[in-house]
Amino acid sequence: MDSIIDVQRQTHEEIERFERALYTLLSRNTSTHEGKVQNEHRAAQRNFTRGGFELELASLLEEPTQDDDDYEDEDPISLLFSGEEVYGKYLDLYANHTAYNNLKNIGKRPGYLQYLDLLLEAQNGPVHRELSQEARSTKDYEAYIMALHTYLLSFTKRTQPLGDFGLQQQEATVEFERSWVAGELTDWKEESSNSKKTSVNGGTNSSGIWCLACQKYYSKQTVYDAHLTSKKHVKASVKQAQNSADTAPTNPNGLSTSAISASSNLSSLKTRLHNSALHTHLVTSLLVPLAGTLNDTKSNVERRFSLTAREREQELLEQAKPKTTSGSAAQNGPSGDGDEGEGEEEEEERIYNPLKLPLGWDGKPIPYWLYKLHGLGVEYRCEICSDFVYMGRKNFDRHFQESRHAFGMRALGLPNTKHFHEITKIEDALALAEKLKQEGKHEVFEQETMEELEDDEGNVYNRKTYEDLKKQGII
Repeated sequence: MDSIIDVQRQTHEEIERFERALYTLLSRNTSTHEGKVQNEHRAAQRNFTRGGFELELASLLEEPTQDDDDYEDEDPISLLFSGEEVYGKYLDLYANHTAYNNLKNIGKRPGYLQYLDLLLEAQNGPVHRELSQEARSTKDYEAYIMALHTYLLSFTKRTQPLGDFGLQQQEATVEFERSWVAGELTDWKEESSNSKKTSVNGGTNSSGIWCLACQKYYSKQTVYDAHLTSKKHVKASVKQAQNSADTAPTNPNGLSTSAISASSNLSSLKTRLHNSALHTHLVTSLLVPLAGTLNDTKSNVERRFSLTAREREQELLEQAKPKTTSGSAAQNGPSGDGDEGEGEEEEEERIYNPLKLPLGWDGKPIPYWLYKLHGLGVEYRCEICSDFVYMGRKNFDRHFQESRHAFGMRALGLPNTKHFHEITKIEDALALAEKLKQEGKHEVFEQETMEELEDDEGNVYNRKTYEDLKKQGII
């Protein structure tokens, strides 16, 4: 039987061999991003025990060979990433962008590039601080920020499997709780304190008359009395009566509503605010180290916007080739051929672009003759789009059907129809609209009856009727 000293010596030898094996694995000169991620995942997934240490150590240092034809097709690590993430190079935030645009009271809906800029603002402070307190206190925002936190944490663990992000999240949570208790989060605390002003049903305070069933304030008594017979209020009252454990009063709008229900609503609002503030803080802590990946994602999206369908297909074919070349480069190891390949790739990464030409599908500047052929050096200014400059005739023709130009036309009170195509000045657009009106094309100015709006119950009205009913407090 071995003594304790022999057991300790043997254990320390195994630990030392394990550390050397990890160093050998992680210090390999991999020229591609995929190779680095694969090495980290292989190092993280190994579970070393004393019984099978020799076998585990051998499998750790085992090199992939070209003789294994199914190695590239059965790469389990590539299955962890979506197509948009490209093996962890970029972020796939399209679903989160859609959820953000579906939030209420956020003002103008940003595009995907503008959404990435909003996330980059986390370097200067809490993320989404541009939103109002009303928008951040909704259930939709709570669900959105929790989904964003889940994705960012998953992406970080998949791209950096050796990091201890669970401990980092715990430290960030402790820091948040300390700031929350100390009252340092003024934005969220102010909102939570305002929620305490919620009075009983029909009660009056500085914010107006509160309706517990509809969960909203009414500015005047007449508006409050008028909404009592609306379908929305009746449906909300029935739903409240079914969910309440107490017996509903004869008049659900009276002052006899249970105080327990009001206190439960207040506590649920406090819980939602705390949960939203916590996950906003955690998302901010995750976005700070991902600033480089966000910038790369933004550059990749801008580059893909300039590609045609054929160029995108060609790019997908090119992305399938480097895996075989990376395997051969890994086999070369420290040989001269491997070093030459790394030097060539480093030279390819340094792109010389003094003329600031747009990037092509291969990530390199397009030829200058192609730049001149498409007229990308010609500026087209559109006054309706707030004097935005479009480079090239193709981008200029395309912008008439984009959201920026449509928003500018809507701000002028004009529809974005084919009559106003090629019109870039506000004065010309208004003159053309007046001319069309005189010629009898009144459908251009029937926006109030043409545009339809939908209320919370799914009823569809034209704009004029919808605004009249909203002023009366019926919807």
